[in-house]
Amino acid sequence: MPATRFVDRLNEQIANEFAASQQYIAVAVRYDAETLPRLAAFFYAQALEERNHAMMMIQYLLDADAEVKVPGVAAPETSFADLVEPVALSLEQEKRVSDQIAALVGVAREAGDFQSEQFMQWFLKEQVEEVASMSDLLTVAQRLVDRPMDIEDWLAREHPGDEAEDPTAPTPAGGAL
Repeated sequence: MPATRFVDRLNEQIANEFAASQQYIAVAVRYDAETLPRLAAFFYAQALEERNHAMMMIQYLLDADAEVKVPGVAAPETSFADLVEPVALSLEQEKRVSDQIAALVGVAREAGDFQSEQFMQWFLKEQVEEVASMSDLLTVAQRLVDRPMDIEDWLAREHPGDEAEDPTAPTPAGGAL
């Protein structure tokens, strides 16, 4: 069984992942309302990814016979001054999640909970990719703030939506719903 402190912190992280998912839905809705379908699709996909991260963590706790707490989350930010602000918020969110994941690895390591530390390794790798991707999008959005269709074109080129599933990813609870 995982260390108690790790279980408590992972349950907190489940809340953080669900909150990130909700925030990405709010961002996607903003872009959908602006008729920016590539930006909307990008953030809807991000929302699903964050939800699946939470579900992977839930499955880990279930497999380890540890307590799972399905949390409520605070309402996401839904009001944005311009088209860049949601991306900037998203990058800050990804950086925050990276710090949270690293702290979870530290908790597992400190407790000598090697299985939990190993489980978290995939999330460390994933966060490097997430921060890089969102940082690139922010740079492009800032550069093209007055030309949103060029942001759409960049997304169509750089994120065509056909990324393959990562076979090393943990299985989410309920399977790949």
